[in-house]
Amino acid sequence: MDTSQYLSLFLEESEENIENLNQSMLELEKNPEDIEIISEIFRYAHTLKGMSATMGYNNLAELTHNMENVLDKLRNKELKASTGLVTVLFECVDMLEKMIGNIADGGDDQMDTSAIVSKLANVGNDENAKEAPEQASEDEKCNLELNVYDKNVLKEAKNKLYNAYEITVELRKDCQLKAARAFVVFNNLQQYGEIVKSNPPAEDLEKEKFGHTITLVYLTQTNREFIKDLINNISEIDFCSVDEVDPKKYSDSVKVEAATAQKVQTKAKKAPQPTKKVQTGTHGRKLGQSVRVDLDRLDKFMNLVGELVIHRTRLEQISESNHITELNETLEQIGRVTSDLQDLVMKVRMIPLEQVFSRLPRMMRDLSTELNKQIEFVMKGQETELDRTVIDELGESIIHLLRNSVDHGIESREERIKAGKDPVGHVTVTAYQEGNKAVIKVEDDGKGLDIEKIKEKAQEKGIDTTGMSDVDIQNLIFVEGFSTSDKVTDISGRGVGMGVVKTKVTSVGGSVDVKSEVGRGTTFTIYLPLTLSIIQALLVKVKDETFAISLGFIEKVIKINKDDIKYSNNREVIVYRDQIIRALRLSEKLRIESDNKSEGFVVIVKLGEKHLGLIVDSLVGQQEIVIKPLGKSLKGLKQYVGSTILGDGRVTLILDIVSIISER
Repeated sequence: MDTSQYLSLFLEESEENIENLNQSMLELEKNPEDIEIISEIFRYAHTLKGMSATMGYNNLAELTHNMENVLDKLRNKELKASTGLVTVLFECVDMLEKMIGNIADGGDDQMDTSAIVSKLANVGNDENAKEAPEQASEDEKCNLELNVYDKNVLKEAKNKLYNAYEITVELRKDCQLKAARAFVVFNNLQQYGEIVKSNPPAEDLEKEKFGHTITLVYLTQTNREFIKDLINNISEIDFCSVDEVDPKKYSDSVKVEAATAQKVQTKAKKAPQPTKKVQTGTHGRKLGQSVRVDLDRLDKFMNLVGELVIHRTRLEQISESNHITELNETLEQIGRVTSDLQDLVMKVRMIPLEQVFSRLPRMMRDLSTELNKQIEFVMKGQETELDRTVIDELGESIIHLLRNSVDHGIESREERIKAGKDPVGHVTVTAYQEGNKAVIKVEDDGKGLDIEKIKEKAQEKGIDTTGMSDVDIQNLIFVEGFSTSDKVTDISGRGVGMGVVKTKVTSVGGSVDVKSEVGRGTTFTIYLPLTLSIIQALLVKVKDETFAISLGFIEKVIKINKDDIKYSNNREVIVYRDQIIRALRLSEKLRIESDNKSEGFVVIVKLGEKHLGLIVDSLVGQQEIVIKPLGKSLKGLKQYVGSTILGDGRVTLILDIVSIISER
């Protein structure tokens, strides 16, 4: 069978399963006794193994199978989920991720896994290994055993009007592919409900380690006859019975310690009800509510909407210029439809920051272990959404800021105790929307930035810090090659990372600031545009040239005359909200000759905590514009972020406010 057509789907789902494994194992390390988390990890590993085997990646499937063996011992309480055991499982997941990455790069899954397989095989020989549970008596081997959690799930399901059935399936004695028939039974049933328990367990069914009988406890909203027909329609089924389940029936067979039972009962109160909802008597199921879309198609869709916006603006211009009143009503309708379509495509491109944040807890766990520092890591606002293009550029920057916080910011346990601090360091990542921007903060309660040390490093690099404020001095850490670290480590210290952070953030129209207090900690704040394709802009004029400024940066527009402009240190300034801010004539910045020195407008732009007044000759008005790239020949012009086409067909440049404020 040619599986190449399914490769993309395999890679996407494998990455999701790897991410889920990482997150679940972090939870397992915090709650080593939680059997539900262990079962969840087992399901992810089992799914990954099944997909790998189907695609013919046998090494990947074999490694996952070895991982399953350890997880099975955890489920049966033959092992305890110690930190060492979880670390071995993490190493296994890392190896799986490398193999999948190799496949994604056009290779295969042929990698040396002997070391990690050996670790997995020996993981039960350490001091955490427990005695295997007693063998079940002969009369129990054929019966299902429900623990307290299972019975509470059944009880909750009954309260939600779900039917609970005990299903017995007898395969024909001459059945040649018992595992395949069992898979079909499970697959058909899971379309209409939830399998709570099976005997034999799923892994034994897969290996055909059973006779010809399968017993299940099953929750569904469909009726008994429908379930019976569903199973009997499968070939090589000799007999099927579907009976109502009474949870009390299993009360004598449950062997759970009192403390464990109490814990499980507490969790059972929050037990989720079955997610498959099918109306009784129907033979169809509810289809998925989402589909995967190729990113190239999404980008093309966005470009087409952008072109539609341009032509809509052009039509409005023609109608206004030629006073064609008959077009007004139609143009209003087109405007509404175009706006709705634009809003829809923008939302389609938006994805939650969780895609970036999900990998952070694992990284922080490894860092704290490597540096021998106790760290409490908190994430807030993962649901905040950003344009996919922005998300793609963001991950590396967040990771480097966190690595810097742990390595340079958080002190050792001894240093923190000596300073009267909590021995456990705290690092927080927070995301939220502020107007048409997204704000991401990386905060730590470490030792903060040493201003004097930064000054010394600046002098070594020939940077004059005379007259600089503390905030400006702190922001020198974003200069390429600047580092206050006395030694280079695998984590940081080369002076490259912070420069890359700023470059990455500014490349998508954002900015990054740092605030720090010695002994109290450091806060990095990243400001990002919500989208990069279609924006609201203010059109301004300098002599005969028109420029666009994104409304996301504009705080206020003020009409001024010559007397409103003052001078300080031979620079033009204006007074704004009782503060003196720098005024910059756009004509001088862009080297455009302008005779208008007496009056005009000041566009107050804000980037983080920085303000700047841009002096322009006149205002054209507010307009929705589509950002188009400048192309290779004009890519070096840092003061422009792109261009747009106006309603009259003219091309107008869009000012890069981030670059202008940073260079002032």
